[in-house]
Amino acid sequence: MARIPVTEAESEVLAALWRKGPLSFASLIDEVKSVQPWGDATIKTLLNRLMHKGAVRSVREDGRQRYHAAIDRKAYVDGEIQALADRLFAGDRAALVRHLSET
Repeated sequence: MARIPVTEAESEVLAALWRKGPLSFASLIDEVKSVQPWGDATIKTLLNRLMHKGAVRSVREDGRQRYHAAIDRKAYVDGEIQALADRLFAGDRAALVRHLSET
């Protein structure tokens, strides 16, 4: 699966879904606000961006919209680690690990 580019702010919405999801919109807002002092409009914008990217999906369950992370946390973390290795160590994960173990 191709890596979906997710900003740091967007990752907070995904993290809420990984912790507690699937969630209704109101519950998602509350969960994100438990760790970030953002307004509802900011969270809604981030959620819409994630849905547009295919990282979050909306499903109607028991008459309510609920939001699900469409990518799992492990795949996201692996992608972020590879992106870091690509950017700093020409894609060499072993060099990244060596660097981290030395510091």
